[in-house]
Amino acid sequence: MREVLEAYPGAQRALFRRYHIGGCSQCGFQSAETLAQVCERNGGLNVDEVLEHIRTSHEQDAKILIEPKELAEWLKRDKTVRLLDVRSREEFEAVHIAGSVLMSQPLTQEIMAEGTNSRPLVIVDHQGKQGLDAAAYFMGHGLTNVRCLRGGIDAWSQEVDKGMRRYRLV
Repeated sequence: MREVLEAYPGAQRALFRRYHIGGCSQCGFQSAETLAQVCERNGGLNVDEVLEHIRTSHEQDAKILIEPKELAEWLKRDKTVRLLDVRSREEFEAVHIAGSVLMSQPLTQEIMAEGTNSRPLVIVDHQGKQGLDAAAYFMGHGLTNVRCLRGGIDAWSQEVDKGMRRYRLV
């Protein structure tokens, strides 16, 4: 599974979405297990079909990513774009993209209550690893106008706002 997750970072999300594998301790898997072992333990799933689902999901993930420079241009043209930052409060307070808002339960409820896809939503995280999970959450609740910043705020600071302070989590 280690190799599968390295090749397809969203594999765990894909496995959970379709097969309810990997979302909790009862249905989880170990990185040392093979995909075949995980499939066998979960009702004898067909390994080739599961792998194809992971590949397809990976391609779908790639379609919702937006490049930092593309987002910068979009923000200049469209003031309705909402930037939702899913990092911790401390990370957000240390550095954030102008106009972004920190994700909170009330804000999430507000976004869901709007019930429309008229206002674009772009998810921002640290390095582009957790943002796709948040995007999947909103998309799973019916929003289709959702994107995720490729590389997160780290890529933004390297490609758009080079004066922005960078950080590493330890």
